[in-house]
Amino acid sequence: MKSLFSLQGRTALVTGGSRGIGKMIARGFLEHGARVYISSRKSEQCEQAAEELSSYGKCVAIPQDVSTIEGCKILERAYGKYETSLDILVNNAGAAWGAEFDDFPESGWDKVMDLNVKSPFFLTQTLHARMKAAARPEKPGKVIMIASIDGIRINPWETYPYQASKAALIHLTRRMAARLIRDNICVSGIAPGAFASEMNKSARDHEEVVAKMVPAGRIGSEEDMAGAAIFLASRAGDYVVGDTIAVDGGVAYSSFGHFGG
Repeated sequence: MKSLFSLQGRTALVTGGSRGIGKMIARGFLEHGARVYISSRKSEQCEQAAEELSSYGKCVAIPQDVSTIEGCKILERAYGKYETSLDILVNNAGAAWGAEFDDFPESGWDKVMDLNVKSPFFLTQTLHARMKAAARPEKPGKVIMIASIDGIRINPWETYPYQASKAALIHLTRRMAARLIRDNICVSGIAPGAFASEMNKSARDHEEVVAKMVPAGRIGSEEDMAGAAIFLASRAGDYVVGDTIAVDGGVAYSSFGHFGG
């Protein structure tokens, strides 16, 4: 039981790991003993984050845009220069786009759907052989999808493809879990609520206002996100298959909502 949450000796790849939720998860993994590789589209930002995170353990930057299948393959080859196998994959890279219904552009739709839905599938497919090489019944591989509570319940913002993509990702998590468990790979997900990040500027810049809308009375902390990811990635989460856990202070499942008169 003492090593239930240990990631000692395991390898992890976190996309979108240079900031926000991805960086929170990367740090948590490092502090629990994993060798962590972070990837993000912006090279300089990725390198800076890896240098900062290296104070907690071995962290290597692999800058790469994974919005295309070719980008996923390039990342897999780059990762292969460091490791022959992979224990944990966190599909965290994502995008959002907001515009009024009548003016919503195809470019915004495609950008969000490609990165939020297509990329997690094809990056996992590309890394499948490396994950199978490390996975065993007593130590299964882990794929963790970072969805959103916006995929569980709608919000008032006109972010149509973002909300649709996160709902799709939650269902995709279940379908991929059904296939990959036969290879001793557990696929699960996290649906974050309000965490301060570049993606959620409201929580970052208006914490007190956002906190009032959360049943728990606060926005999420780094420990909240890291803790959920460590649980799923470690031995503690080996029996969680296909589920997406809402880490949101109660917004999705424990909120009364608003009733009009």
